[in-house]
Amino acid sequence: MKRRLGLKSSLAAVGMGLASPALAHPHVWVTAKAEVVFAPDGKVTGVRHHWTFDEAYTAYVTQGLDTNNDGKLSPEELQDLATENAASLNEFDYFTVLKARGKPQAFDPPREARMSMEKTQVSMSFFLPLKAPAVPSGAVSIEIEDPTFFVYFSLSEGQAPISLADAPQGCVTSIAKAKPLDATMQQILQDEGAIQTQDIGIEYSNRAIIACP
Repeated sequence: MKRRLGLKSSLAAVGMGLASPALAHPHVWVTAKAEVVFAPDGKVTGVRHHWTFDEAYTAYVTQGLDTNNDGKLSPEELQDLATENAASLNEFDYFTVLKARGKPQAFDPPREARMSMEKTQVSMSFFLPLKAPAVPSGAVSIEIEDPTFFVYFSLSEGQAPISLADAPQGCVTSIAKAKPLDATMQQILQDEGAIQTQDIGIEYSNRAIIACP
């Protein structure tokens, strides 16, 4: 019998399986990269995400998926999981907010979902298309986060964790990374349970502002 869990079920199962109360929130840690994609006419068409999950989530969610028993997990063996996880993202509003001129933009279901192993951690990539292309004049902003802190997103280290693909000449990006959770904040999350980002400050969210001429 195949075991397949969508993102919501698997995240909840990982959370319930954690032994230490100090890890009550967050349950899962994700290192994220994103690419804001532009069409030839200069409009924003969507976001290409790449998320790397922590080792505890990886160990749980990949159980039983090595179907050829070679000790490795191929993208083919992970494809059903990638498809189900992508399909369940609407329950979390895709962990993504994209605004054009301050107005939130709606997304269509994710496309091109893939998963792969990167050493001891599983990664997932997918394209999140906008329902309608957005004109970038003025400003476009993107936030990548779980406001309940069930999942904690950190932007990847190095250059341009939020980048632009095929953007018009002159577009620039300003990035603000989420502040790392220290022991004090983790204790607050443990005591309070699921709370919203705005309750503890925007410094714990990942944001980028894209300005185009």
